[in-house]
Amino acid sequence: MRKNAVLITVLFALVVTLLSVSVVFWEFFKLNKQRYINHIFAKQAIITQIFRQHQQRLTSHIMLEANLAIYNLVLEKDENRRDIIIKKAKILKKKNFKSIDASLMLSKEGFYTQEVVTDLTATMLEFNKIIYFYIKSPSSSVLILDEELKPYKYWSLAYSYLIIIFIISFSFVLILQRLRPLIRLRKKIALYGDGNMDISFKTKGNDEIALISNELESTREKINIILESRTLFLRNIMHELKTPIAKGTIATQMLKTDKQRDRFSSIFGRLESLVTEFALIEEVTCLNDKTDFKEYRLVDIIDGAVDMAMIDKNSVTVEIDATYKINANFRLYTTAIKNMIDNGIKYSTDAHVKILIINNELCFESTGECLKHPLQYYIEPFTKDNPSKNSFGLGLYLVDSILKAHNQVLAHEYEKGVNRFIFA
Repeated sequence: MRKNAVLITVLFALVVTLLSVSVVFWEFFKLNKQRYINHIFAKQAIITQIFRQHQQRLTSHIMLEANLAIYNLVLEKDENRRDIIIKKAKILKKKNFKSIDASLMLSKEGFYTQEVVTDLTATMLEFNKIIYFYIKSPSSSVLILDEELKPYKYWSLAYSYLIIIFIISFSFVLILQRLRPLIRLRKKIALYGDGNMDISFKTKGNDEIALISNELESTREKINIILESRTLFLRNIMHELKTPIAKGTIATQMLKTDKQRDRFSSIFGRLESLVTEFALIEEVTCLNDKTDFKEYRLVDIIDGAVDMAMIDKNSVTVEIDATYKINANFRLYTTAIKNMIDNGIKYSTDAHVKILIINNELCFESTGECLKHPLQYYIEPFTKDNPSKNSFGLGLYLVDSILKAHNQVLAHEYEKGVNRFIFA
């Protein structure tokens, strides 16, 4: 998910925007429709007035129809259709009110005014896209068709909504289209990080992503030139160092005394070992290509390490299942185990190392004193407790570097007189 955070953010913004616009349009649609209904419902005042006069004056239905016709209103006279409409029509708005009628009456005392209060109900109905007004009083009721009024039409609002949704969606499609080069750039950077030094970041265009890509391409070319120069320099310096060492080793054999011969042989031997370890450290620190990492049986790697250390096999006890496998660079991992065996034999009290698996981690156990310093001190180059030992102090530093290339770390613990180094 984190790898596609920008894409997810853009899609989230799109969804939120579409939902927000939809909610706003829906609320506007309901408000606009209600305003329209309230507007056309005002016509009920005219209809109610005509109906009230009809009841007060007891006029005929013909007179009622004539008065309604003036305002393009038609009285529904078919009783069956009238009942169907009243039962099935959609109620748009309904209002209850009282009608007050004043009549002049004569009594023994003389003339007086009598007020009659009548409850009326005015309901606006919609049936088959036709607007009706249903006026009801305690004594009678009428259903009136309005030929002028039409139901609320939402097509214009719907068209506006669809156009805005299309514009927003199209805008986000353009944004995603602009982000595609960024996705390709990320993949190229990942390939370059995995060791593909020939990948090209160059892109056509003048936008920000193209400028970044072209700057990365320029940086890649500079880095490649530096790496090539560095590789050439290291190869030359290794060659120049090994040549005089080899000549010195040969010349040592021409010395007259054994003491001088042994001393110079030891010096040149140490120099050759130092150059070899430097070359191996350089290889580990520059290890980017994982294609050499394959699955091997751990016992095979340990056997190779024992042979490389050129020690008596009785000095190493291996308690590991023969089917246990790891994914590793065989030569480098063998070198790491060889250094741990050398280190264990050199600093143990019985010149013996035990190799085993504890909690699915490779462990090296040897008897001896506990380390005087934290492990971090010993994995620094050229550090050791006993300068008299035949070592440059690069063993654990090289082991730590190899383990880091394998996404592992070197750990140490001391328990009951046993030093335990762990490949965790």
